[in-house]
Amino acid sequence: MIRVAAVGDIHMGLDSKGLFRPAFDTLPDCADLLLLAGDLTRHGTPEEARVVAEEVSGLPVPVVAVLGNHDHHEEKPEEVTAVLREGGVHVLEGQGTVVDIDGTRVGIAGTKGFCGGFVGRSGSEFGEPLMKEFIRYTRRCADGLRTSLDDLAAQGCGTRIALTHYSPVPDTLAGEPPEIHPFLGSYLLAEAVDTAGADLAVHGHAHAGREHGMTSGGVPVRNVAQPVIRRAFNVYHLRSREAPATASASARTPG
Repeated sequence: MIRVAAVGDIHMGLDSKGLFRPAFDTLPDCADLLLLAGDLTRHGTPEEARVVAEEVSGLPVPVVAVLGNHDHHEEKPEEVTAVLREGGVHVLEGQGTVVDIDGTRVGIAGTKGFCGGFVGRSGSEFGEPLMKEFIRYTRRCADGLRTSLDDLAAQGCGTRIALTHYSPVPDTLAGEPPEIHPFLGSYLLAEAVDTAGADLAVHGHAHAGREHGMTSGGVPVRNVAQPVIRRAFNVYHLRSREAPATASASARTPG
């Protein structure tokens, strides 16, 4: 059994030092890795990223992250990424990483993702150049996610997780105003997950959404935005591909 801790949208600022560390220090007792589903900072400054890095620095479990829209606000995503990586965080964008957990190769594929909407109510690559580029950017994110999941399978990963900031399904957006659903995610991300295959998809971004969802292909989706889960992290239990893959209800963790 692989124990996956996850949280997103922690929105740390310079006044947030130490806020999550007491809970994160309990991770070795309840989880094998920590996923951070974007919006780690408030405004995307390197100084805020340093606060996040210090919060997870030295943890005895691997920490894997994607950036969110807040982490791009100051238009310094490369600097934010560099600071996080200096703190030992595996930051992904159209890439995958492999962690070994008691002999099981667990692959995490990550992308921020982007907007566009969902089947029947989505944007398309038609019309003005700006609209076409809008959807093409989402498609590039989804293509990177799919390629990363395929690469992880080729590397022999028995368990694979898709980590995004934007949602791949509308299920986990229930509670958000329907008018903004197209700005909270895209069905293209779910298509990538279902095409390549995964055991779990984790995202954030939808603060007023709900935790549980599923792709049309049957992959469990979890919205781990901190305002949704209302704790420092939730823990999900996965079996490797060699056994039936399942995602349990979240374990209640300290903090």
